[in-house]
Amino acid sequence: MSAAVEARALLRAFLRQGRRFPNYNIREYIRRRAKEGFHEAASVTDPAAVAALLQSGRQELEVVKRQSLVYQLYGRKVKNVLELDLAVQHGASA
Repeated sequence: MSAAVEARALLRAFLRQGRRFPNYNIREYIRRRAKEGFHEAASVTDPAAVAALLQSGRQELEVVKRQSLVYQLYGRKVKNVLELDLAVQHGASA
């Protein structure tokens, strides 16, 4: 698998995993940091550096996976104001 394809797959995995967090602020933080991190790393051309960045990204993805599980199990079930407002706008019950 080429580095570009693997990087795109890793970014999609980060975004998908970020959606699993029950807290709006954490979901948005994961999304924003993933996009910023991959945007910053896009200019790297050295194959060894690219491989190191991909390895680091895989490790960070595992951390995000574990954290999303912990937040699902032990996180607060109360929605914040932004989530309540979005639910009302979309016609869903809060």
